[in-house]
Formats: sequence, structure tokens, C-alpha cells
Amino acid sequence: MENSSDQKPTIMVTNDDGIDAPGLRSLVRVLVSTNRYVVLVCAPDSEKSAVSHSITWRHPVAARRTNIDGATAYAISGTPVDCTSLGVSQALFPSVPDLVLSGINMGSNCGYHVCYSGTVGGAREAFFYGVPSVSMSYNWVGGKSSIHDYTLAAEACLPIINALLAEIGNQTYTERCFLNIDMPTDVTNHKGYKLTKQGKTLFKMGWRQVTSETEGGKMLSTMTMETDSAAQTETNTSTALQDHALFKREVKGVHIDDPDTDWQYLQDGYITVTPLAALSNAEADCLAYYKDCMIPLFPLKIIIPGKLLLDDSAMTQEKLHSFGICCKLIYQYDCNPIFRYELFMLWRE
Repeated sequence: MENSSDQKPTIMVTNDDGIDAPGLRSLVRVLVSTNRYVVLVCAPDSEKSAVSHSITWRHPVAARRTNIDGATAYAISGTPVDCTSLGVSQALFPSVPDLVLSGINMGSNCGYHVCYSGTVGGAREAFFYGVPSVSMSYNWVGGKSSIHDYTLAAEACLPIINALLAEIGNQTYTERCFLNIDMPTDVTNHKGYKLTKQGKTLFKMGWRQVTSETEGGKMLSTMTMETDSAAQTETNTSTALQDHALFKREVKGVHIDDPDTDWQYLQDGYITVTPLAALSNAEADCLAYYKDCMIPLFPLKIIIPGKLLLDDSAMTQEKLHSFGICCKLIYQYDCNPIFRYELFMLWRE
């Protein structure tokens, strides 16, 4: 027996390619066709690729009702993060969705490019508000990919979506992370689902002077560029720059991370599933480095007479001097005749 609409889980869809983008439309069609979900759409009214986690602050955003079969949809004059924030706020829709899907993006979002991605930003914003979310991207390649691939990509994600909704329904879904899914170019023949970690892959960008706004190609995503060969004209950069000059980004190279990360598994043909969070925790060796090189900026330590508590190890002042570290008494407080606190400033000679 089919569930009534009030028993169906609610999925809200957003993206950064715009509400008319084929990736979003294909995803919504697949979701609606299952008849298993209440589908909401709250997406930008135009392309907002690579805007990361930017928001509209000083001005209101407009919400325009848009006709998408089987869904309640609004086109928003803001960023992907604006769309998610508005969509889960209960100001636009009567209830908070059970799950937010951001995508399907035209182009993959792996490695460091996660930081640029408006698609990932849309999912991350839902995570901020405690709403389970997934960012979804398809590794579009010009000359190989077709619009139909978005439908195949959406269908390939249904098992993941249903698994998450089951966890959400059981109230066992984690609040510690959200998911970033990337689908390979040949999604029909994908090798399976691979749980991965975010790598450090980066397409290095340069700049080229151009003569018109349309010259140089179109950025499809943060990790994909499709060029127009007819527009690839050389510009005489030796000419002195006038008051107005135009520059466009171009790919200069790529830094590939170690093989056990999202980008490499995607290239190997897997659908990569990468848990992400919002905190940028520095690696342990970075903490140790800055602790060592910035001793003068973190001066206060509690001293028990003749002993310095540093890294949980008691060290005499003489021992510190042998390491090239100077000590200066800057505060002393006598608790009683037997015990006192002393604060020292430390710096490196």
C-alpha cells in the first residue's frame, strides 16, 4: 500500500547551476517518479557556480514560484546557501525537510575544490542547521557526456538516498557530518560505491588577458573547463594595460593527491561517497610547529616554585635556558605561606 503524502519523507533540492539546470531537473524527475517522497525545490534563479558559502546580507532575496511537475518549487534571487537557509527556515515551506540534496552539479567536486563549490556550500548550510544533507556532482566531460547522464546519475544515487532516509526515520542518522557524492563520467558502468576521504587534488589556475567577455571558454564547475576553440585567440599582453582590462582564468596544471582519496577513486570509475564537516582542523604537526615558533605570543604559564609546567612535564628554568628559552617573572600571587602561583613570559633566544 502506498504511503499518503503526509507519511512520505520530504526532500528539498537546491544547486548552484540554477533552477533550470539539467542536473537539478533530472534529479527532481527521478525523485518524483518514485512516488516515495514529497519533493521541494529551492534553487537559484540563475547560475551561481563556484560561489562557495557566500550569502546575501544587505538586501532581501526574491522567491518566485516556478512550475516543476510533481514538486513545489521556488526560484531564489540569492546564492545556494541563501536557498538552503530559506528552504529549511519554515519561512518559505511549512516544515523543515527531512533531507536536503544539492545538485546534480555539472562537473565533479573533489579535493580542495570542495572549498570553491556552491553545490557543496548548499549542503553544508543544511548541515549547519542540523538538517541531513548531500551534495551531488557528475563528472561531466565535453564530447563524452550527455544530458541523459544526469538521469542515470540520479538513479544511481537512489540507494544512498533511501539508506539515509531510513536512518533519519529511525533517528539514528549522525549529526557529525554531511555527504559529498561524485559520480564518474561513465556512470552507467560505474564500479560501485566507494566510501572515501577528501583529498588535496587541485586544478591550478592561471590568468590570461582577453579582448571580450565571451572569449576563453566556459567554466562548467570548479573542476571542469570546456573551451571554445574558435574563441582561443592570442592577446597581445605586451600592450600597455589601459584603464580597463579583461582577464579570464585558465587551467595551468593539476596537483593530484595520493591514490586513497576522492578524486582518484572517481577517475577509477567509482561513485565516491565522502563524509565532510565544517571545521577546518589543522593537522597535528601544524599545531606542534606553531606552538614552537610562536612561543612569545603565548606567554602565560603557571609555575610552581622552581618548576615550570610545560606540555605536562615539569622543567626547571635552568633546563629551559639550555633549550634556548628565556623566562621572565611577570606576576606572582601568594596563596598562603607554603604555596604560590607565578606567571612567566617565555620567549626564544
